[in-house]
Amino acid sequence: MCSAKKGTFKPHPLKHFITITRHRHLVCRYCCRLGLIWQGLTHDLSKYSLVEFLPGAKYYQGSRSPNDAERNETGVSLAWLHHKGRNRHHLEYWIDYRKEPDGTWVYGGNPMPLRFIAEMFCDRIAASKIYLGENYYDGAPLQYYTSHEMNLLIHPTTATEIERMLMILKEDGEKAAFDYVRKRLQQ
Repeated sequence: MCSAKKGTFKPHPLKHFITITRHRHLVCRYCCRLGLIWQGLTHDLSKYSLVEFLPGAKYYQGSRSPNDAERNETGVSLAWLHHKGRNRHHLEYWIDYRKEPDGTWVYGGNPMPLRFIAEMFCDRIAASKIYLGENYYDGAPLQYYTSHEMNLLIHPTTATEIERMLMILKEDGEKAAFDYVRKRLQQ
């Protein structure tokens, strides 16, 4: 999870502020490329709330989400619990009970509207670019996505959409991927 030992974090509020702001600006730019202007402008605003910002500054590492470090040290990330419940571009926002066609109830992901899947696509690219810096490559967002077990809870139609977007990014590059997502949003 996290390489730092318990209690060894030095708070970095300015560095954290710069990181989340750079990330937000990238997502905003990408969302605007897709015509999702309001989503871009409002992306991740909850990160500036005290419940998210203070742990983010405390557990700041610069190369990965501070939520992992908070979770490692305390057993739970209160910042993440707050964040995922307020930001619809996270698949975890959509996890709840759903009724299957056969009438049974299951716990797992519900289908995400396409505009939030598109924002998740933008978010994955921006996060990868921010955390990887010059080591970023177009396959990194897909690699990150496929390496997380939480994706087992994603709704199958949502998984198909985001995986297709990230695969096009990996195989054909950023321009082709954004063209594809923009066309999907217009259908």
